[in-house]
Amino acid sequence: MTAFELSYDYRCPFAKNIHLHVLRALEAGADFDVDFVPWTMSQGYKDDDAPDVWDDPDHDPDLLALAVSVSVRDQQPDKFLAAHEALFRARHELAVRLVTIDEIDGVLRPIGVDVEMVQRDLQTRRPHQVIGENFKKYEKVEAFGVPTFVVGDDATFVRYMSPPSDDPKASIALIESLVTLMSAQPELNEFKHTRLTQ
Repeated sequence: MTAFELSYDYRCPFAKNIHLHVLRALEAGADFDVDFVPWTMSQGYKDDDAPDVWDDPDHDPDLLALAVSVSVRDQQPDKFLAAHEALFRARHELAVRLVTIDEIDGVLRPIGVDVEMVQRDLQTRRPHQVIGENFKKYEKVEAFGVPTFVVGDDATFVRYMSPPSDDPKASIALIESLVTLMSAQPELNEFKHTRLTQ
């Protein structure tokens, strides 16, 4: 079994691409043990003297989709993969901002998520605490963006430009090749095409 962590923030289009590949692969039966880890891009843009964004209610709209996903992942795990895909697609394919509970309700209720349960969890701010804990954990591996894979103790940021095709085997092969490269070639610090071919 291939085990890895994979960070996400629904605002990032590159996170959307790689997470959709992982979801396609899992649906097709890939033997991946994936821990989906929320990581907020907002923390890197706050003023130095401002509170951490997960402790600052002024940032709650920015963190709402992420906090909702934590709640679904932890309290309605059978709905998480569908919710994860729906939130990414709503943000990047339907231009839904995901900054109000009404917007998110319209995305998640049709796939069976108990939105009232999510709202009760949000009121405790437990999901926000989880976001903060994960951000601090990823600071230790010097993560700077999403999506970041963590394999063992090694973190690797990946910017993949294309969403999945209709062939789930291609998504399985992509994720397997990436994780294998990360595991087998830790000396490879940077690998970047100088221009896009598409």
